[in-house]
Formats: sequence, structure tokens, C-alpha cells
Amino acid sequence: MTLIGCNTKNPFFSEYENEYGIPPFEKIKTEHYLPAFKEGIKQQQADYEAIANNSEAPTFENTIEALELSGVLLEKVSSVFFNLYSAETNDELDTIANEVSPLLSEHSDNLFLNDKIFARVKSLYIDKENLSLNSEQNRILEKYYKNFVRSGANLNTEEKAKLREINKELSMAELTFGQNLLNDNNAYQHFVSDEAELDGLPESVKQAAAEAAKEAGQEGKWLFTTSKASFMPVLQYGENRQLRKDLLLAWANRGDNGNANDNKETIQKIMQLRIQRSNLLGYKTPAHFILEDKMAKTPEKVYEFLATVWQPALNQAKKEAYELQKLMDTEGKGERLEAWDWWYYTEKLRKAKYDLDEEAIRPYFKMENVRQGAFDLAGKLWGLQFTALTDYPKYHPDMEAFKVTNTDGSLVGVLITDYFPRPGKRAGAWMNEYRKQHYRDGQNIRPVIVNVGNFTKPTSDKPSLLSMDDVQTLFHEFGHALHGLLAQSTYISLSGTSVVRDFVELPSQIMENWCFEPQVMKTYAKHYETDEVMPDELMEKIQKAGTFNQGFVMTELLSAAILDMDYHTLTNADNLDVNAFERVSMERMGMIPEIIVRYRSTNFNHVFSGGYAAGYYSYTWAEVLDADAYQAFVETGDIYNQEVATSFRKNILEKGDSEDAMALYLKFRGKDPDPSALLRNRGFIN
Repeated sequence: MTLIGCNTKNPFFSEYENEYGIPPFEKIKTEHYLPAFKEGIKQQQADYEAIANNSEAPTFENTIEALELSGVLLEKVSSVFFNLYSAETNDELDTIANEVSPLLSEHSDNLFLNDKIFARVKSLYIDKENLSLNSEQNRILEKYYKNFVRSGANLNTEEKAKLREINKELSMAELTFGQNLLNDNNAYQHFVSDEAELDGLPESVKQAAAEAAKEAGQEGKWLFTTSKASFMPVLQYGENRQLRKDLLLAWANRGDNGNANDNKETIQKIMQLRIQRSNLLGYKTPAHFILEDKMAKTPEKVYEFLATVWQPALNQAKKEAYELQKLMDTEGKGERLEAWDWWYYTEKLRKAKYDLDEEAIRPYFKMENVRQGAFDLAGKLWGLQFTALTDYPKYHPDMEAFKVTNTDGSLVGVLITDYFPRPGKRAGAWMNEYRKQHYRDGQNIRPVIVNVGNFTKPTSDKPSLLSMDDVQTLFHEFGHALHGLLAQSTYISLSGTSVVRDFVELPSQIMENWCFEPQVMKTYAKHYETDEVMPDELMEKIQKAGTFNQGFVMTELLSAAILDMDYHTLTNADNLDVNAFERVSMERMGMIPEIIVRYRSTNFNHVFSGGYAAGYYSYTWAEVLDADAYQAFVETGDIYNQEVATSFRKNILEKGDSEDAMALYLKFRGKDPDPSALLRNRGFIN
């Protein structure tokens, strides 16, 4: 046993003691990370050297499987550190991340730029037809070979040295982007002293803001932040137009405030480095490099796809803007519709058209009930059972854990949920793994999966009550969790969500199709005070309003996808003026001024720090898949159809990246996906 700082044992150097493989969070101290990272890198590097210097002829077992089974310690510490770095970070973790990021970049290069290992992989790849490999072995051999080539294995010595430097600088720049965004997010506090400024806000929203102000040492005031759970109700219900404007612009301008957290220069550096890397590897632009192994294959194909959806969405958004302006005109104030007015008047119009008040729906969406509804759905479709754990390690009191089993009692895995905002957590919602499913020594290692969100926190007298958007988000991330939980791959590199970016959103987005089906809502939409199920007439209103405001939703989303592609089809970023570039991009696509792009450049974490570079289109791409896939259930007349559900589990959820994504989809659906299903779902066509 290795001993480090403060004479404490490093928990990463031992097997985790609990039966489910949940990390011992309470025992892990800040000083444990760096020694574990360094030792993990050292151990895996020794594994690499053993593979490279093996005197025996290369075989699948002594090369590919040996690579897959290497790095156990590094995987352990990385999974804990980077999960907590997103969900529970602090200045100390920032310091560690800054030190570790270039080390990990160098370590990755030490594998993929190793001539001896590449020679072994290449020889196996060339001879693969004679190796009697099964389909999964073939897939991972092909994946390793392509990863080596795409990581620069064919470059000369001078080019490899240049690539190492680019990768190191890029890892630091992307890390800086995320740190700046989190810091800017945490720095913004808008205190309201006069309650009259809060006219129109539900009492629950005011109470949450008052409690937040009290926690911040400003009792008697109301605090709003750039957490969506905090400011979005103001945009929807706040009569104070200036307050709406202040909060929306604070959200939109994160990373663009000319302070120490400004991301404009960081974006320029990221794009310069991404262009240099793609050119060095023989690609015209970063998008050409990134998309080569995705379903879309080329930026031209992505632009073509986005164009088919953009114009119908924009046309619908213009109609919606016209309706909202007419509603504003009836108030006689002579005001022109602005971005900070959209949500407010949309709520008024929703109530006028459908007699649907989202705030009246919230009491039926208690977080625990909605989560149980998602669990029950998984039970009806796949026989899964979720049992709350009572004795397990925790990194924060908000965290909860559930044992997931099949109908026969066999272990599927563990699901952790962590749903409420706090200063150390980045914005948004996501799924990740503390342990991925894989086989080792003949044993099927079951996964530990986490769903993280930023839903409204409980107050002193109310539980967490979700918005309709929150409900969809919970079901969405739960779909990602199922992809990880139900994985049945031999190799960790093929397991669960290790699929191409434009396929990974299918398991998550298909779950959104169920969440507002009346049959499903009856299982979870229960009033938090009376436990009464939502009345049928209210469910019917939700159904009728299903395509309401979808022009706005899609325009906001697609504009971000197009902006992402515009950045990553750049051939030069030396004189990049980020705000000017963004403005020109919006003008070129015909974006209307009443809508702000979902993520402005300086806070577009998905593409500049989160792994979605040239990939934000994948949400819409996968929406075509999920709309078409859900039709497989609808066509049977039974949204719980067991035959279709079993096929989806066997061909999609369990398979990971064991086969080509479209081949897996065709096995499930039996035909190519139909793009019209998406347009029909959004109400753009009949």
C-alpha cells in the first residue's frame, strides 16, 4: 500500500470496498489525485512499453487486448476526478486540472505516436481477414488502427513533435475555456431589494430567490443568478421588463464581459490550434477531420442536413414572432418584441390558446415522482428495477444512488443522480460514468453511471418542482444512463456511450417521446400536496400544445449548430474577431433578432470544451433517428410494445460501438430513418 500526504492511505491504490464499485468519496482527499494520476500514467506507460517491446509476433491478444486491459489505475482516478471537476469543483481541483491536463495529453501522444505499437496494430489490421476474429474484435481492431492514423501515427518525426505541442496547448486552452465559463457563471449575482420588481413571479420562485439571498448573506433581498433554474422563471413570468433583460443578457454574455474570465482570445487560440492540427493531419478544416468517422462523414453533408430543417424552423419562428408582437400590441405600450420578451409573451399566448399555465403544471412534477416515472417506464419496457441504496459513499448530500437489476434479480449496475445547482457545478445536465461496463478476467464488470442536472432546489416548504423542459431533460439524461447501464460489450472502448457523436443522442432523445404520453404521465404526474394524478383535461392540454413554440425551440438550437459548423470549417483563425464572426454567421443564416442563439460563442461549452466540436448538429441528426425509432412503437398501437423494446435494447442499448451505427439502426428499424418524422413531430408539416 502506498502512503502519501498527511499520512493517509490513497484510496485509489486499493480495490473499492463496496460491492457495487462506487468510489469511496468520503475517503478521497484533494492530495490523493495528483499522486494517483502520476502513478496511473507510470503504470500504463509501462504497459505500453511491454507491448512495444514484446519479442513475440503481434496477435490480437498480446496487442489489442493488452492495450484494452491497460491503465486500470489511471481510469479509476480519471473517472472520479473529471466527474467531480464538473459537479463539485473548487480552486484546488482547478490547480490539479491545470497540471494534469498537459500530462494526459502527452500520455495519449505517447501511445498513438509510438512507432513500435503502431507497427504491431498495423500488421494486425492488414492481416485481419486471416485472424478469425469475431465482429466485436474486428470492430475494436479497426477502431485502434484508425485512432492511431487520426492521431498522427503516419507523421514524420518533426511533424509528430509539432503535433505533441499542439495537443498540449489545445488541452490547456479547452480547459481554460471551461474554467472561465464556470467562474463567470458563479460571479454573477443580481440582488433585488424592492419586491415590486418581482411582480408576476410565482411565490415559490420568490421564496427560492429569498432563500438564495439569505445564504449569500443578504437577508431581506432576492437573489437571481445565471443558473437556468433561477432566471428562467423570471423570463417566463416577470412583469419587470428591465429585470428580464438584465438576466437574459447576463446569461447570454457569459465569457464576454471583458474581465479575467473573457473567452474570446481563448476561442481564437482553440480554433488556431484545431486548424493547425487538422492541416498537419492532412485535412482541409477541423470539421473535415472530426466528421470523417461520424455518421454524417463530411461538413457538406451536415450543412445540407441542417438546411432541410433550418428554413421550416425559421419560417415557423417568424410566424410565432408575429403572433407575439400582436399580443404585445394589444397592451398599447408601443414596445417592439425583443429576445427578453419571448418567454414572457409565449406564456401569455400559451394560456390564451390552450388555457395552459406551466406554473399550474409544476405542482404535478415533483422531481422524485418524475424520476420514479422514468424508472417505471424502464421497468415496463425492459423489466428494470431501481432500488434506493441507503449505505454508500457520497460526495455531496444531494447525491442519491440506486441499484438497478433485471427481472431475474441480476445486477445491471448503479445509477447515481445529482440534480440541484450549486457553485461548484457547471451549468446544464449530463450523464457520465464512474465505471464503464466491460469484461475483465471473464467477469462482466457492471457500470456505475451518474446523471447530473441543475433543477430547481427544494425550499423550506416545497419539494423540487420541475418545469416541462426539466421533465424532458430528466428523461433525456436517463436515456443516456440506460445506454451506459445496459451495455454488454467485451471491451471498454466499445461500451455504452462510446459511439459516434451523431448517434449517441438517439438513446437519450427517444426517451423524451414517452415523457408526456398520457399513459406515462399517469404514473408520475401527481400533485405534491394531494398525490392526485393530473386531471385528464390538463394532460390533453399538454398534448394539444405539443408543437407550440417549436419554431423558436428549433431555431435557437439549429442556429447554434450552424455557428459550430461555421467555426469548424474555418481555414484560418489568425485574425478571428469572435463577436464579429458570430454576428456575420447569424446574418448569413437569416437569424431573426428576436431570438438569441442558444449558446453564444463565449459560453458554447459543448464545442470549445465539452467534446462536441463540429458535432452540435448531432442533437438534430439524432432527433430524426429518435422520431423515426419511436414510430416503431407507435405503429404497433402499443408504446410499451415488448417486441420492439427488446429489439431496441438488443440492437441499440446493449451494443455500444460494436458495429457501425447505421448498421445497428437498420437492424432495429429494418429501414432507413425518415426525416419527415422530425418535421411532423415539430408541427412543421402535416
